[in-house]
Amino acid sequence: MNDKSLILDVKSLKVHFQISSASAWPWAKPSALKAVDGVNVQLYEGETLGVVGESGCGKSTFARAIIGLVQATEGEILWLGQDLTRMKDIQRRNTRKEIQMIFQDPLASLNPRMTIGDIIAEPLKTFYPELSKTEVKDRVKEMMMRVGLLPNLINRYPHEFSGGQCQRIGIARALILKPKMIICDEPVSALDVSIQAQVVNLLKELQQELGLSLVFIAHDLSVVKHISDRVMVMYLGNVVEVGETKALFANPKHPYTKALMSAVPIPDPKLEREKQIQMLEGDLPSPMNPPSGCVFRTRCPVATSQCAQTKPVLKGEEIHSASCLLID
Repeated sequence: MNDKSLILDVKSLKVHFQISSASAWPWAKPSALKAVDGVNVQLYEGETLGVVGESGCGKSTFARAIIGLVQATEGEILWLGQDLTRMKDIQRRNTRKEIQMIFQDPLASLNPRMTIGDIIAEPLKTFYPELSKTEVKDRVKEMMMRVGLLPNLINRYPHEFSGGQCQRIGIARALILKPKMIICDEPVSALDVSIQAQVVNLLKELQQELGLSLVFIAHDLSVVKHISDRVMVMYLGNVVEVGETKALFANPKHPYTKALMSAVPIPDPKLEREKQIQMLEGDLPSPMNPPSGCVFRTRCPVATSQCAQTKPVLKGEEIHSASCLLID
């Protein structure tokens, strides 16, 4: 059992979007796009939860539902025991300084007309209007130093910085309010490999220093393995496997997780040549018309007729569980 405090408890979370029919008839009912379809997961104080899966599996929608950028259709998002989905706007606003987000494209997430000093200071001005200009500037400079930016760059604009530096600015903006949790939505996917390592190591250092909890979304399983305490694997809006990082990487249980793991490069050239990559056949089904039963069955190499009739649930120990009918 985890002896740390539970800060986030997501229960049966669903995010469905109503898509208008292409039919010319005005009375045609809209179809539901099931971006997230019943996710259950917990996050503890000081923990990093890695979220992986191919494009279109619902990772970013899951993250945006937690922070409130998209509205949950069903389920509960319990933050320190309070359900974020039932909060009024005023209540929700008070929790926003505790939950911050780092976005995928570092440059696009920054206002090009604002100096980086103003970008980092904006959350302070919103939540702490009583602070003087001197106090705000001092806090901004302190945060810039903490993320590896020189304070004398405070009056420069985003286009004057590299991608890695822009991501550091985004991290500084997220940390300036001293949040308890940061959602990292593929924060290193747009960066060079060497810069990726710098940003990931910076996040780990800041986490240890400030006691942050992280939700880290990425495609690169090597990065996820390096930074995460637990990993959640998503497919077509569903959680197919979740567990502690060491246990999941050492013994993946779900066929989808095994296919993802087989695509991870091995540093040893000999082992890389000898390994067998498990290729998935077919395309990702549409979330507007997901398969019956197990959502992975149309691409699963070991699927049976039973998989089309029964939807599996996560089963196994707390340290490692998977949703597959063929797992004992």
